[in-house]
Amino acid sequence: MADKRDYYEILGVDKKADDATIKKTYRTLTKKYHPDLNPGDKDAEEKFKEVNEAYAVLSDPEKRAKYDQMGHAAFDPSAGGGAYGGGFGGFGGFDFGDIFSSFFGGSSRGESASASTRGDDLEVQITIDFMEAVRGCKKDVTYSRTERCADCGGTGAEKGTAPEKCTACGGTGQVRQTQRTPLGMFQTTRTCPQCRGKGRIVKTPCSSCRGRGFKGVKKTLTVTIPAGIDNRQNVVLRGQGDEGQNGGGAGDLYISVNVRPHPVFERKGNDVYCELPITFVEAALGGEVDVPTLEGTEKLNVPSETQTGTVLTMRGRGICPPGGRSRGNLYLQCVVETPKGLTEKQKDILRSFGDATGNKNYQKKQSLLRRFFNK
Repeated sequence: MADKRDYYEILGVDKKADDATIKKTYRTLTKKYHPDLNPGDKDAEEKFKEVNEAYAVLSDPEKRAKYDQMGHAAFDPSAGGGAYGGGFGGFGGFDFGDIFSSFFGGSSRGESASASTRGDDLEVQITIDFMEAVRGCKKDVTYSRTERCADCGGTGAEKGTAPEKCTACGGTGQVRQTQRTPLGMFQTTRTCPQCRGKGRIVKTPCSSCRGRGFKGVKKTLTVTIPAGIDNRQNVVLRGQGDEGQNGGGAGDLYISVNVRPHPVFERKGNDVYCELPITFVEAALGGEVDVPTLEGTEKLNVPSETQTGTVLTMRGRGICPPGGRSRGNLYLQCVVETPKGLTEKQKDILRSFGDATGNKNYQKKQSLLRRFFNK
């Protein structure tokens, strides 16, 4: 087993990788090296087998633990029983393929040749404006998916012809090999090299799909983006991913939504925050001011003696999430704006105002003077 590559290296993952990472990497690699998408490519075929072998072990917690402890020797019969404990001596004709089938997802009885396989999930990213996310919208999405060839119906054979049963494996997709060892006779099961595990041979390939049975096509869908969707949330379209094989269901299409920032509003959960500039007079005397909301400009009463940093709340004026019943709040943080470009007359008025008030009307300033200047 010394010449076998490390399973983690084959999948390109760290030894501490979680199950989700391993599964995602496995799907990517099997799609890349799948024999149907790489006809005649022996290198891709070998890598496809390696990836499946590695995933069969690393996706199973018990097998992975044994592999981490003993490496490939855990599954090597010549290692004195390996992970299964005890020797195999005396078990003449033992069908080692029954054990291998649990690793590689196959079967010593040919079930893998016709097993249905669900299609892969796909992901598309779109970007929408802030207000489109708030109100909901419709967007056209164009993406590529794998579909069953319409000309051959997925058989891979030219019209008027049909695939024939593989004579090498009898249609099972797998062949057995018997080997004599010092421990007795062992049978191993492997993918049939003639039909590459399909159990059938296409002598006249379909000219449209080149014998693959599937074709990559571009598809455009109009997607409804629900009102209240947040940045990085998904819209899932069931059955719009890659079509499955041998009657397996189609995968799903995930629409990953990116929301552009808004120049005025900032979203946090279902609440919306906004900075509200007010004049010195509005802050001091109070009164109605125009404020921005998700529905447009509205009037809001600002209390007298409002300070910078004061937050005014408009309850139920935030965002209602998809499927939710209640809306968040709108929070307006007041910022008192100092006037610029004053005329001399305006400055004189302010000087007179300052002389009339002194420090007695400024609590924070008085507190500072008392604490630091002892005044």
